[in-house]
Amino acid sequence: MGEVAATIKIMPVSVETDLEALKDNLIAALPEGAEYGTHKEEPIAFGLKAIIMVVIVGDLEGGTESVEQAFAAVEGVESVMVTEVGRPV
Repeated sequence: MGEVAATIKIMPVSVETDLEALKDNLIAALPEGAEYGTHKEEPIAFGLKAIIMVVIVGDLEGGTESVEQAFAAVEGVESVMVTEVGRPV
């Protein structure tokens, strides 16, 4: 089985959300078989920032689905969207 790097955009519920704590909670919520790669913050509008996180998962069909569900269940997450999937560098 190969691996793919999934870039996932996580939107917090509000501007007041502590992004550092949210990032730590997202990493802790990663399901078995998924591995944290890297992250950055991306300004959206009016002080709101998204977390852009790269997660390494297996290249099976539906490989990011368990990660998306785990991230969506984390307190402080408004939405989760996979923006890119490709081979890890």
